[in-house]
Order: sequence, then structure tokens, then C-alpha cells
Amino acid sequence: MSSNPPPSEAKTQEYEFEQMNLQVGGRIQFITHRTIKPIQHFSTLIGWVKDEYMIVKVPFENGAPISLNDGDKLTIRVFSGVNVCSFSCVVQRVFPRPLFYVHLSFPVSIQGTSLRAAMRVKVDIPAQVTTPSGASTSVFLVNLSVSGALIESPKQLSESEAQVALSFYLIAQPGNRQVRINPNATIRNINVVKPAAGDKPEVFTYGVQFIDLDPVHYTMLQNLTYEALIADRQKIV
Repeated sequence: MSSNPPPSEAKTQEYEFEQMNLQVGGRIQFITHRTIKPIQHFSTLIGWVKDEYMIVKVPFENGAPISLNDGDKLTIRVFSGVNVCSFSCVVQRVFPRPLFYVHLSFPVSIQGTSLRAAMRVKVDIPAQVTTPSGASTSVFLVNLSVSGALIESPKQLSESEAQVALSFYLIAQPGNRQVRINPNATIRNINVVKPAAGDKPEVFTYGVQFIDLDPVHYTMLQNLTYEALIADRQKIV
């Protein structure tokens, strides 16, 4: 078996706490080790006191908080956009209903892996593209990253290097809220795909690069990439 890492990843190395670029409200992976096979949950970071403890939301499953006890050993995994970092910690104190948060021991040793900066995730998201002339076209996003997207369109949109306006929706946690993402983007490449079946119309594909993406939307795209990386690597392009 080859020991080489996947092409999108670099070797594991030691990271400092600040290098994780943690954000209050950011999504983290919360891994319990009570069973033979570790169980993965997603949670939200509430905050931390440096060198003392971290505070995170207790993950919910099927509408109820998961069972946690003081002293439970966990692995926390976080994604900073270009790094995936993980560390071991211990449950210090559980705050049950109505707060549902937990104090964890502060990380001592953090292992990180550097990733391709703009890792793309396969998606199938309906979107609208508006060209400089004001024409709007319904399209599909077929992959997505923090830096741009690949668009499939039934008709020709605009020339290369043209700036277009995009609009699509992502699901935000907690609460499965729909959030509208509406970045401006520059068309970087254009291709025409001719279907194998001769009676089907050709499809235009556009690689676009986002311009001045809203920081909140950037974080949502980071989380989308992170969850695909952790939960379903088949979606990574």
C-alpha cells in the first residue's frame, strides 16, 4: 500500500492553536469514542479561554442532545479553509437543558493537514446568472469552492473575462435555514459539452471566480467543503 498522501493533501504536522483560525459560531466535528467505532457529530464553537477550556454546543441527534459525561474523551476536528486540524480533549463539565453546552479541556497537541486552498465540492444547485446586459438565465452549479464555481448553462451566457452576478441558496446550520448567496464573479473559462445522444442540446460550462465574497458566505462555503471532506470524500473534485 502506498504511503503517499492524496494529491490534495500534505503531510500531517504540528499546529499552534492560533493557526486553526477558529471562529465563534463556526462548525466543528465532534467525535466520541465510547464505542469500538468512533461516532461523528457536528457541533458549533461558542468560545474559549486560552490554555483553560473550550466551550461548544452539545451535538443533537434525532432532535435530542447526545449523551455526554464528565471525563469522556473526544476528538475535535476543525477546518480553517486551507487546514484540517484535530486534537484530543476531555469533557470537563456538561451544562444540560436549557443551555446544552459543554466545557472541554484546552488542546495540548494539535495535528494539522494542509489542503488545496480552493478545494472544490461536487454539487447540484440551481442558480441564476445575470449578465452585464441584464439578461438572467437559470443554470446549475456543478461544483463549488470558496474561490469560485463551475456552471452548466443551457445557453451561451457571456464572453470570457466578463463579470456576471450569481444568485443561489445554501442551507445554514443550525435550523436548516436557506441563505441566499449572491456574489459577483468573473468568467475564467468556457467550454461546450456535446451530449453523446445526438438529439440532446449542447451544454455550456463556465468556470467563474468569485469577487469580494461576503465573509459570512465565505464561511458557509468553507463549511460545505469541510463537511464533504469529512463525511463524503467522493464529493471532492
